[in-house]
Amino acid sequence: MLSTLIYRSQLSDSVTPERVKALVEHSSIKNAAAEVTGILLFDGQHFFQVLEGTVDNVHAVFERICQDDRHFNLIELMRDYAPARRFGHAGMALFDLRDYEKHTVVDALLKRVTLNDERIRHDRVVKFLRSFVEGRDKETFIGIDPASHWTLTTPLTADVQPSWQPQPDQRCEFALQPIVDATNRQIVSCEALIRGLHGAPPADYFSQLPESERYQADLYSKTYAFQLARHLGLGELTLSVNLLPMSLVMIDDAVEHLIQQIRLQGLRPEQVVVEVTEDEIISRFDEFQFAVQQLKAAGISLALDDFGAGFAGLSLLADFQPDKVKIDRKLITDIHRSGPRQAIVLAILKCCQALEITVIAEGVEKIEEWLWLEGAGVRYYQGFLFARPALNALPAVSWPVRRPK
Repeated sequence: MLSTLIYRSQLSDSVTPERVKALVEHSSIKNAAAEVTGILLFDGQHFFQVLEGTVDNVHAVFERICQDDRHFNLIELMRDYAPARRFGHAGMALFDLRDYEKHTVVDALLKRVTLNDERIRHDRVVKFLRSFVEGRDKETFIGIDPASHWTLTTPLTADVQPSWQPQPDQRCEFALQPIVDATNRQIVSCEALIRGLHGAPPADYFSQLPESERYQADLYSKTYAFQLARHLGLGELTLSVNLLPMSLVMIDDAVEHLIQQIRLQGLRPEQVVVEVTEDEIISRFDEFQFAVQQLKAAGISLALDDFGAGFAGLSLLADFQPDKVKIDRKLITDIHRSGPRQAIVLAILKCCQALEITVIAEGVEKIEEWLWLEGAGVRYYQGFLFARPALNALPAVSWPVRRPK
């Protein structure tokens, strides 16, 4: 099976553009031995390469490319399959854009393609190539520093909050994880993540409940989250709590119960964010919509959690107009290396900006992920890079800082 892979990257400062030709000739010999063909575009600073060959051989060549420190900010744009090679020559051909007049470069490139004219017109890989040559890809390209230029620091003056001991009759506990504004080094909110006793996974807690008690337990457990917030003295920080969407429907007076418990613990409804995910089918849509209206009328904010993980995200975004959207970690993981994820997240950001919806990137674990998201305009983050959840406590936060030169 013929596989096609496209990536782009940036030339490292330690490598002069003049050395690129020699490097390409050496790599071309290796690629030819692996029966991998393709073309490498170079504009003096950026690489754009198409690799064609068997799945295993292309994967092996790409793994070798990824380990090469002569370039960085490597972004995989496409993996696909094809009935024929677009570049039938062996090894790897270098196409240096600097050698061509601007108005001739596209035609010169297309002469290298071994497909017929009809297929060239509709071929997706050719469209990628034209986009790079014409500079249209720069609209979505976000350059980032190498991760080695950054490190993490935890301020010595960071306050360590006292932990809270659960009540004897409690059947669950909560772990707090901060949501941060990394640029200004501020904790802006924290999420109360439900846990079983002694920090057991939430699945363990819910698995011990009869199905008939699931929604009631989900709703009533939030009382402990509000008690924890009061004990820790969160001040003006907002507190996010997760609810199964149907908990707001299946339990009578669910919203009134939440409001009562919030005030009972000395909090204000405006301090609370209710997060719902899109992965549970909302079977009683009108009743859920009414519950959302009640929440907002009381001052409680609504957030769509794990946005992008399910099938109903865009529909929910249109119907409920949440105050916040939390982009699912599956889209965030290695986003600095994934062109498809980058395109999706940029579209989410543009949509939410038009609707004045706050965006939070969750599941951020690597400095490179944060660097790309920061460059894309994301302001708020949640993830292990900054702080892991702490059981019955608010953990200290680590902040990215640039290493001294």
